[in-house]
Amino acid sequence: MAAINDLIAQIQDAELRNKIEQEVNRMNKQKKFGLVFEEHLPECTPLYEMPVNCGSNVALKSGNINDIYRVIAINNEKALCIKEDEKAEWNIADLVVVAKFGEPIYPYLKQIDSVCNAPDSDLWRKRCEKRKTFRLFFR
Repeated sequence: MAAINDLIAQIQDAELRNKIEQEVNRMNKQKKFGLVFEEHLPECTPLYEMPVNCGSNVALKSGNINDIYRVIAINNEKALCIKEDEKAEWNIADLVVVAKFGEPIYPYLKQIDSVCNAPDSDLWRKRCEKRKTFRLFFR
């Protein structure tokens, strides 16, 4: 947009320059070009298999995943959570741990099944899942 502003500044007629500048400003408010970082929402990832602990960032499973609370206390399967000045208490079963954009996440392979080719053989096949998205077979 800097190139358009430079070209507008080169217009000699002040009235025409002001009208074009007003229209370009109006157009910029309505139309976004390229990547718009000003309106970027924070990204986060739910970690369903992680336990809810004190200090964990959590969100409601049934709510907006970007609505993040921090657990400050756990009593009798209830978690006391805080978000800025707002406090709330929910069942731990209703919460999911979330990782904000930029926080490290350590994926792992989890064995879910194995198949024996023959009882006296050392050849086994193991079926693993990597974060519930990729199935890998090892020999």
